[in-house]
Amino acid sequence: QVQLVESGGGLVQAGGSLRLSCAASARASGTYAMGWFRQAPGKERELVAAISVGRNTYYADSVKGRFSISGDNARNTVYLQMSGLKPEDTAVYYCAADPRTASLLSGKANYWGQGTQVTVSS
Repeated sequence: QVQLVESGGGLVQAGGSLRLSCAASARASGTYAMGWFRQAPGKERELVAAISVGRNTYYADSVKGRFSISGDNARNTVYLQMSGLKPEDTAVYYCAADPRTASLLSGKANYWGQGTQVTVSS
């Protein structure tokens, strides 16, 4: 069983930055695919960024060049550095993990965090 705890959300003005953290209860960050999803009110949950089991990174087109995902295996933590934030980035951000990259990327990860709210004001 893997437990994921997100932190770092909050309120920020457009153009600002935030860093989200996802701490895993087990050594998931080194052997699992991990990623960030988000869900805005009235919209479906979508993949934002992910790191595969092979340590490749994936980004949604809407965040490329603005967001960066990274992992710290020693701390079992994955980060999402968000810069150039826009009001449309407002959502609840969820951390997810799965031993299979394909499952994670398809949104069918086995493990999910409780979510952290990110609000970007214009």
